[in-house]
Amino acid sequence: MDKKTAVKSVYKAVKILELISQEKSLTVPEISRILDLPKSSTYEIIITLLSAGILEKQHDTNAYHLGPKLVEFGVRAQENLEVRRISRPFLQDLNRELDETVHLTILDDDEVLYVECFESTKSLRTYSVIGVRAPLYCTAVGKAILAMQDRDEIERIILKSGLKRYTENTLTSKDKLLKELKITAERGYAIDDIEHEEGVRCIGAPIFDFSGNVYASISISGPTQRITPEKVPGMGELIKKVALNISKKMGYSPL
Repeated sequence: MDKKTAVKSVYKAVKILELISQEKSLTVPEISRILDLPKSSTYEIIITLLSAGILEKQHDTNAYHLGPKLVEFGVRAQENLEVRRISRPFLQDLNRELDETVHLTILDDDEVLYVECFESTKSLRTYSVIGVRAPLYCTAVGKAILAMQDRDEIERIILKSGLKRYTENTLTSKDKLLKELKITAERGYAIDDIEHEEGVRCIGAPIFDFSGNVYASISISGPTQRITPEKVPGMGELIKKVALNISKKMGYSPL
């Protein structure tokens, strides 16, 4: 399938989903007639959406309605919008207090996705990376999330990521990384000690949702000459406190 054809197919799929969401349930002939699409291509798109859990079939009527996967997408989208809205004033206060760059990330497909940033006003600083993805195992925001997963999930992600080396400090040994994640979970905040980017040290903490799951994190990042090892414990406790306050606003109730 060429690029133009693929784009057209995606557009048709979106139009089909919009129509079904309005009409609740429809058969292939009905969808084909209303959207003026060939029955054959309509059926192919429907079957693809069905296999992905995006649609479900009512076998007594041969009609299709929206499936559970869309509910999952909707919940995730709502959570992501909500955590960004709730986090903004906390991140702004943290940014003003420390005058270092602060980030908010969400867990997405075994990576962190940067969704919010407030930059330092200092000339030497880290910059906004909104929309950028990064590994879990070598970033403070990533390790803050990864450390809170169960052992099987951690090992699955380690196997998938491959522990690529970014700097001399990147932990490429599974045993060393597991030890670091255990310390991170006990401490309550994560440290990227020049592991992802040269000359940059970051401190991150997890954000919990109402059910106690970790799906987002925040971080402070800056040049190593300002975020020194001596400052890390104090900054770590501060960012942990801020992350906990955000979590509480998200409905989290610590034991």
